Amino acid sequence: MTVRRPVIAAIALVALGVGLGVTASAQVKRPFHNGSVWNVQFIRVKPGMENAYLNYLASDWKRAQEAAKQAGIIQDYKVLSTESHGATDWNLLLMTQAKDLTSIEANEDKVDAMMQKVVGDDQKQMQGYKDRESMREPLGSRVAREVVLEPKP
Repeated sequence: MTVRRPVIAAIALVALGVGLGVTASAQVKRPFHNGSVWNVQFIRVKPGMENAYLNYLASDWKRAQEAAKQAGIIQDYKVLSTESHGATDWNLLLMTQAKDLTSIEANEDKVDAMMQKVVGDDQKQMQGYKDRESMREPLGSRVAREVVLEPKP
């Protein structure tokens, strides 16, 4: 019996130490947290078509973004222009901000209904895609999560 007590005491101390270590590691303060999610589209505007495409963005595209913002589907949107570094490089970013990934997926039906109302039926939307082919080439898109850096204490 005297041999069992030290063994049980040692096991209890190890278990307590592991428990404290888990608790301590669970309380680690990180100087950052997840922020909103951005859908970023990389666009190559074709030579000589900058004004035409920017006119589209300032009218129909903006109208759709504002409707999505008003409906609470997105938080914000931005258009960034830059020089391209080659004939196949992008020169325009279209950025749309959402609260989080869950809200993007949860609002898919809401987005479809809103686009039908603001832009038109599927046929009209497809015609718009075809019309814009002469102005720009979409090169891809990314979904990026914002990392919010907290100030140092």
